[in-house]
Amino acid sequence: MRHPVRLGIALTLALATAGCSATTGGGSGDTGGPAAGPTAGSGAARTVSVTSCGREVSFAGPPARTVALDQTSTETLLELGLQDRMAGTANLKTKIPAVYEAAYAKVPVIAPKIATGEQLRAATPDFVVAGSTDLYTKDRAGTREELAALKVPTFVSAVDCPQQNPAGKTPFELLFSDYENLGKLFGAEKKAGALAADQRAAVAEAGKTAAKAPQGADRPTVVYLYSVFNGMPYVAGGTSLPSEMSRIIGAENAFDDIAEDWPEVSWEEVARRDPDFIVIGDLSERGRPGDSAAEKRATMTGHPVISKLAAVRDNKILQVPGIELDPSVRSVHALGLLAQGMKDLGHAR
Repeated sequence: MRHPVRLGIALTLALATAGCSATTGGGSGDTGGPAAGPTAGSGAARTVSVTSCGREVSFAGPPARTVALDQTSTETLLELGLQDRMAGTANLKTKIPAVYEAAYAKVPVIAPKIATGEQLRAATPDFVVAGSTDLYTKDRAGTREELAALKVPTFVSAVDCPQQNPAGKTPFELLFSDYENLGKLFGAEKKAGALAADQRAAVAEAGKTAAKAPQGADRPTVVYLYSVFNGMPYVAGGTSLPSEMSRIIGAENAFDDIAEDWPEVSWEEVARRDPDFIVIGDLSERGRPGDSAAEKRATMTGHPVISKLAAVRDNKILQVPGIELDPSVRSVHALGLLAQGMKDLGHAR
């Protein structure tokens, strides 16, 4: 059971030093280590501001004690080489990839699952980063308003704030804007820019598949099976990243008409939509019943209706890491798997 955050005198004292960080050293932070201070030769701290989900985030120098409230944010910061500026991480859902293991080992784990306000204040952060707004609630880390009142700036991925974003921005472009905004705040613009450029190129490469796939009414349809809970399937809806992934590779998400990320549906509805292929998100490491790809396959092959679908009967099934179906620094990897899978299944030349 989670307990409400007690934000009062104790929290104020614990975070007394957690306002906008002062300049710490020289250099831009793009020479292999984390950001450290203003531009060389500036002679004074340079205030940097970005907008995150409708809130301005400003620093007079790179943050020095950042807490990432989820694995997505943690891996983004590690990718940018900012582990020495992290005071904590929380909510690890799957194993950290080998490429991040050494850097991750330097970061204190303030909570194995979702962090509470007590756990956050014990880390005395000067900046808090999260991939989703639902981690900033009274019974979790505290609201953004509560933390702002204590001079602790907060950041949320632009992907989770569609109402505050410019019209027409794709989820991947919003994800890349996260890299660039964080790079700006930490003085790691070159690393952030290179990361965004590399991933834009990966999206463009995957997009070549669309030109090789059938168009119009013949476009292949796909169902993304994220999890099975209490026997019911959770699939990608029209606001999810997989919906955008489908568009990029030239497929159509069969549940685009549902304005949710991961709605619960019925197996009968999956059968009614009769997808050309199915993508299974493997969440084995999360460990809940129905999370593994093997369990999902067994559920489908054992279901009296779903087992009769051509996609199941003919094994038109792709498997990708489940965590990569949510917006993260790893999502372009899943996109590449989907593009290749379209070809392997015969849906693209």
